[in-house]
Amino acid sequence: MLNGDPVNQVERAMVALRRSQGRRRLARMAKERGGPRLDPTLFAVLDAVEEHEEGGCTVGVVAEAMSVDQPRASRLVSRAVTEGLLRRAADQRDGRRTLLELTPTGRRHLDELHAFRRSVFAEAMADWSADDRARFADLLTRFARAYTTLP
Repeated sequence: MLNGDPVNQVERAMVALRRSQGRRRLARMAKERGGPRLDPTLFAVLDAVEEHEEGGCTVGVVAEAMSVDQPRASRLVSRAVTEGLLRRAADQRDGRRTLLELTPTGRRHLDELHAFRRSVFAEAMADWSADDRARFADLLTRFARAYTTLP
């Protein structure tokens, strides 16, 4: 493939981002900059619960969102419950199901994480024009939506 091919460029950029996330770069930056302090894996659990709050989040939903097996997700959720970040609640429509909800402490940690991430992303785009930031946000959002709906 040619280096100038847009699909090739997107693929390489996505690999670089995945590797960066795999190395827990944001967690390291948070530690160095006085940002939120919590195991990055638990933040992934909180992210999953927040993303699926409206429809009711279960351990199975967390497992799928994090691309881990059900037992691993269950252990992580139990840890988040023990640390006071999540609570389990009975599903009012189906008493056999247990839903996960953010606690006020979990919400506070997640809000701090969102603010920290946004500050890092803003720093990465600091020398971009407002039009470039808006265009990038639109294109990235469209790409993520299309990519996540692929079969």
